[in-house]
Order: sequence, then C-alpha cells, then structure tokens
Amino acid sequence: MIDILNRIVDRIEQRIGDDIDIDSLASGMGTTGYHARRMFSSLAGMPLSEYVRRRRMTVAASDVIGDDDLLTIAVRYGYGSVEAFGRAFRAVHGVSHSEVRRSGGPLRSQSQLRFRLTVEGSDRMDARIIERPDFRLIGHAARLPLIHVGVNQHIQQHIASLPASEHERLKALGRTEPRGILQVSADVDSDYTEGSEFTYLHGVAVDAAAVIPADLDVIDVDAGTWVVFRTSGPHPAALQDAYAASATEWFPSKPWRLRPGPSIVAVLDRAPDFSTATCELWMPIERDR
Repeated sequence: MIDILNRIVDRIEQRIGDDIDIDSLASGMGTTGYHARRMFSSLAGMPLSEYVRRRRMTVAASDVIGDDDLLTIAVRYGYGSVEAFGRAFRAVHGVSHSEVRRSGGPLRSQSQLRFRLTVEGSDRMDARIIERPDFRLIGHAARLPLIHVGVNQHIQQHIASLPASEHERLKALGRTEPRGILQVSADVDSDYTEGSEFTYLHGVAVDAAAVIPADLDVIDVDAGTWVVFRTSGPHPAALQDAYAASATEWFPSKPWRLRPGPSIVAVLDRAPDFSTATCELWMPIERDR
C-alpha cells in the first residue's frame, strides 16, 4: 500500500493541472479508490483531495508571479474562471493571486509527500479476522460532523438524549455479533474529511431476518469479512490510536484492504464516567489482489 500511495503522489505531480480519476488510478494499481483515500488521509493527516489542491496551488504560485495572464493560469490548473482559481488560491495561501503578483508573497507551500513504512515492533495489535453473514444494525441514528481527535460532543449529545430505559431496551434486542451497545459510523466521506457529515447510529446488531421495532433506524450490512481490533485504556484516545495504527501498522503489512461499509465500535466494558473503556473496533475488509 505504501508503494501505491507513492505512485499516486507521483501521478498527481505528472498531471498537476488535470482532474485525476482516483478510482481508475487506484484500480490500475491493484487497489480501490476507497481504500487509497482512507489510507492516504490516515497517514498524511489530510484528505487526498486537499493534498491535490494544496500542491496545485503551490505549483501555480510560481506561474502567478510570472507574466502569463491569470485566465491562462486558471485553465492550466483545471479552473474554468479566474474567480474560481482565486478562491482556491486564497484558501491555500491566505492572500489573493493579485497581491502575490504585485508583491511576490507571502506564500504557503505544500511539499510533495513521500510515504515510508517504519517498523518499530514495540506495540502488538490485538486483531482477529472473521467472516459474517448478512446482519442489521438497529438503533437511533443522526447525521453528525466527523471529528478526528478527542471527544465528539455531537455524539455525546446524541447518546445523552436517549433515556436510560432506551439503552436497556436496545441491549435486550441485541442478538448477534458485534455484541453489546454499538457506536456505528456509516456513510463516511471517502476522504475522511474532518467536519464532513456521517451517519452515527447508537444501537445493536441483530440477524438479517429479525423483526425490527418501527421506531428504530436500520442499517443493513452485507455479508463479508471484518477485522476486529481490541483496545483498552483511556477513552476515546485508545480507540483513536487504534484507527491510526490500523493505517500505519496493520494494513501496510497485511494482504487486506478496506471495503465500503460501516465501522463499528462495540463497548465491552467501561468506567462509570467513560474515562476508560475496553472496546472492539470492527472494520469491513476484503483481500488485496
């Protein structure tokens, strides 16, 4: 996967002004656009689309300082108008292209990325791979903003809005793995952009044929393979560390890739104030070619 990400970065440099079809590019390299975007954002700390924009505007800055007219430059970097190019330029550099043309700066640059795999060998990831038939996730869902680090207050508010009796009812409905009360993230932006909306469901797993109460939301999950990481420690830091380590340590060394589908956190045990917890992180996967 590390080699594939570096090849994608090289292709971006070769076609810096073009619209690149990441799905086709990744497919030609033996993976999927979905997996490539998720691994890129996890390792680079930014969405692939944002990296492309930053690199494009970094290279474009030298042209802005030159003598070409701004419309020619805008078209060269894939924009249909000077106004659209100007908005992208200001978003990256913090100043307008006209200011840079007059004074030469200030400019912010995005260096070309290069991914490397560093094997430490000091930490062991507790993971298992299982096959699951179709099942359903049922509970209470909401569209919430994605937050990468720290507690997502929107999730906390959503959970707090449910009465204690509802948690007990959900527990009684759960009939299959993943066990217990589940925190489900679905319809996540493929670039994993912070602040983008995703579907969060607080609920349980049931068999595909189970009768669902009419007042509950449902996410149908297709049969497939899952990797399950077990985490224990400060919450949610230990869980977020597991997400990061899956990209930096587990996936690069294993013949598996992410496939579209919900990620699921099963809370197995926790402190009364939720400061610490033991959890299982379920991620849908498929074999790499």
